[in-house]
Amino acid sequence: MASRLLHRLRHALAGDGPGEGAAGPEAEQFPESSELEDDDAEGLSSRLSGTLSFNSAEDDEDEDEEDDEEAGSDPLPSGDRAAGEDTGPSSSHAERSPPPDGQRGSQLLTRQLQDFWKKSRSTLVPQRLLFEVTSANVVKDPPSKYVLYTLAVMGPGPPDRQPAQISRRYSDFERLHRNLQRQFRGPMAAISFPRKRLRRNFTTETIARRSRAFEQFLGHLQAVPELRQAPDLQDFFVLPELRRAQSLTCTGLYREALALWANAWQLQAQLGIPSGPDRPLLTLAGLAVCHQELEDPGEARACCEKALQLLGDKSPHPLLAPFLEAHVRLSWRLGLDKRQSEARLQALQEAGLTPTPPPSLKELLIKEVLD
Repeated sequence: MASRLLHRLRHALAGDGPGEGAAGPEAEQFPESSELEDDDAEGLSSRLSGTLSFNSAEDDEDEDEEDDEEAGSDPLPSGDRAAGEDTGPSSSHAERSPPPDGQRGSQLLTRQLQDFWKKSRSTLVPQRLLFEVTSANVVKDPPSKYVLYTLAVMGPGPPDRQPAQISRRYSDFERLHRNLQRQFRGPMAAISFPRKRLRRNFTTETIARRSRAFEQFLGHLQAVPELRQAPDLQDFFVLPELRRAQSLTCTGLYREALALWANAWQLQAQLGIPSGPDRPLLTLAGLAVCHQELEDPGEARACCEKALQLLGDKSPHPLLAPFLEAHVRLSWRLGLDKRQSEARLQALQEAGLTPTPPPSLKELLIKEVLD
């Protein structure tokens, strides 16, 4: 069995599919299948995420037969336990009574598995994210009717941190899939997507099937570096949140907007979006405005300081002067040092790079067009 595990682990780390005989007691140590099931496939998967779990003995059997291993799985915990049992005798006892040939070979293979895993860890995708559909609600908005899927986005960080969340419709996922297929034909060829159905779109089975498929679809996209950095994928996660947060801020609903700005900031931090500082800066501007309007100058000033660190000493950015002006005003209100920000703002004004006084963060936030 150990030789089969080593063979399967090598295939998983190399990105190949599993060999024959993957189903069985050993296969339970690995994550679920990396292949999406079609809507017409037999055997509805029973182990679904969040509030969409179903339990059926018949379904469990079907899923066990179809599940395969996936790259990035846990490093064989049962193998580690076996290693502890094999190497139980002390070194002095081992010198007096060498283990039999079969036991020595088992120890050698266990060490090979452990060494192979340690050397291969650096080749895995860094900071792999997990996606879980926590709820799926049928929304009736005459004349339309659709299912709204809410996904938790979980990444590296403190275990007590609340995951970021997004809510998307089937049409949002389909648009993302279509755009990525058009731009990345090669990488997208191996990634499946649940197809449209003409009827029975609102049954429990269809919603459960699609929930699991969407989790795996996003996980596969995140596992491919070329797709993970695609602007369309970045927009899928962050742009709707930013637009809703901006709309609520403009209408004065600051507490509701604050939650959306914070969620958007967490999403960008977890995704590691390489799209430049503009969206993170806009998010920090929204956070600063909402904290300021809700009489929390300390948090507002902290957001301004984060933004100024992102901007650094680069060429003047449209948000630089507004952040400096807000930082000066908030520092004065809190009785904190503001001389460095005052000097930078004055230098920009003397160079004619910003008007006097500069526009406020709120003014720029309202005028910003998110596309």
